[in-house]
Amino acid sequence: MGLSFLFWYSCMHLQTCSLWMSFGVYVTGILFQTTSFVSFMLISHGYCIMCERLSIRERRTTACLGCLIYLSLIGYKAAVPYFTVFLLINYFMSFYIIFRRTSQNLLLLREQLNFIEEEDIHSLHGALNTKYTMFKRFQGTMQVALVAFIMVYMRADDTPDNYWFRVLVREWVQFCIFMYIGWNFRIPEASLHLPVVPLMKSTWEIAMPPIYSVEMDAADFKGLVSDHWHVGVVGTTVLPKPLILAALLH
Repeated sequence: MGLSFLFWYSCMHLQTCSLWMSFGVYVTGILFQTTSFVSFMLISHGYCIMCERLSIRERRTTACLGCLIYLSLIGYKAAVPYFTVFLLINYFMSFYIIFRRTSQNLLLLREQLNFIEEEDIHSLHGALNTKYTMFKRFQGTMQVALVAFIMVYMRADDTPDNYWFRVLVREWVQFCIFMYIGWNFRIPEASLHLPVVPLMKSTWEIAMPPIYSVEMDAADFKGLVSDHWHVGVVGTTVLPKPLILAALLH
């Protein structure tokens, strides 16, 4: 935004338009918009909020969409034919992924909150509720961003004043979005322990360990020594079924 102001001020008032400054405005504008959408997609995936690492598929999807947005913005800024359509398609795909992943994380957090409330576990309620509030506000912010982008790209003419106004609105909207997200995603207390989920997203199914039992009568049971018995360990002798059932009920 500083480079844009200096370039247009020098062109309008000093009658000097710097080629290198215009190139800097061109490159930094593209990088800023690309970084914005990549950041939004990372937040929607729950990066550093729901998990510390993304899956390989999520990383590839984010990288591919970032590259497509970058190339589409280059063609759009250079006024290459049909690149406006490509840019709109990429924006649609990005917003679709952002809203879809945000909704999935909200649903997951809602299920975890319901489970914690049913089990009466108060130690994790604060962290999960904070995450849920973060994603809920992020979802509302992305809805405002979508409306702002639609209004910016729905232009009636290409006059210089209209172009300057659209650039100003788009840059400030993205800047305000980052400020709002940074304010809402701050951790008010160090005791919230936000990373309460696994470090890596996984599709493994959770399975209960097997229980092995040995049936014997009362006479054989009296002569056994149970000092080295282990419950639930493969390859070892364990308690009889009645005692296992009593232990599980206890």
